Amino acid sequence: MIGANGAGKTSFLDVMSIIGASANGKLNDTLQTKGGLNEILTRGKAKGLEISLSVKDLEEDEEPFTYSLSISPKGLSYEINREKLSRNSRSFYDNIISREYIDSYLLAIKYFQEDSDVAIQPNWEHNPLETSLSQVPKMYQKSEALRKSLASCTYYGALDVSEKSPVRLPQAMRPAKLPGAKGEDLVSCLYDLRESDRDRFEMVESIISRAFPDFVRLSFLPVAAGTISMTWTDRNFSQPIYIHELSEGTLRFLWLVALLQSQNLSTITLLDEPEVSLHPELLRHLAYLMREASKHTQLIVATHSDRLVRFLEPNEVLICDLEDGEATMTWADSLNLDQWLKDYTMDQLWAMNVVGGCP
Repeated sequence: MIGANGAGKTSFLDVMSIIGASANGKLNDTLQTKGGLNEILTRGKAKGLEISLSVKDLEEDEEPFTYSLSISPKGLSYEINREKLSRNSRSFYDNIISREYIDSYLLAIKYFQEDSDVAIQPNWEHNPLETSLSQVPKMYQKSEALRKSLASCTYYGALDVSEKSPVRLPQAMRPAKLPGAKGEDLVSCLYDLRESDRDRFEMVESIISRAFPDFVRLSFLPVAAGTISMTWTDRNFSQPIYIHELSEGTLRFLWLVALLQSQNLSTITLLDEPEVSLHPELLRHLAYLMREASKHTQLIVATHSDRLVRFLEPNEVLICDLEDGEATMTWADSLNLDQWLKDYTMDQLWAMNVVGGCP
């Protein structure tokens, strides 16, 4: 997603984060972290938050699930007004039948088992500040499978690389398949990768070598009991460089490599402004990493970088605009750009405002 400031990119990531949190039983915590529901509602435009989405199981040849959630402010908190999970199906006579799985209105909550019209109401302590989906009985397999899918949504903002940030400090020597949202497991992740999958670790070093031609290797050394640090060997220096000495751009790129090459990414991965501090020449490699990651996760990226868009195809780019105060998103390949792309690149078309999305 690319567009001007205030075009809705971050809001879209926020909505996806809320969906993931609501399916994970962490809706209240997430809204409080964002300052409460009132803080995320568009000023003077919205009295509540309504989310509706369609989810298709690629392993089943059936109609997609439809899930909707409506939340409104209530005093200093909020209430869940309406929540529904359903799916259309065809009967033996080819009629469309709507099958309900969850139907909740305020405190009137109904769960339905697969192929059953018998409603079950909670006889356990049901948390009114969390969604009914997050509290669905585990034996309800269809609903639980959908919940797990939506709950597997992870947000990564621009990495903090300040002097005392977690990514620059020694880290625990433990199995880690992801570098962590704050980089708190970057060293552990790369060390674990070297020990468990040497081929993939060498691929990581190969990617770094293409981005930094003077790079030689990464090394790991114990610091204290159970903790390790990492060094970067460079042909320009006689001594290896410790991780806390690396530049902001180098450290952020190293974190992005560890993140996007991982085979353990969640179902949905949200990445906000990954281009921060990166030299423009590194964006070609970032585009490659993003494509590789998209084989394992639904990757949604928000960016302000026209240089990053240069390395993407039109069907990979969403143009974000504001129209009458509402955010709109348009796939670039729906804009008939074939003739334009014979003479210009995607970033040039964006800068010329041919595709929209400019300030």
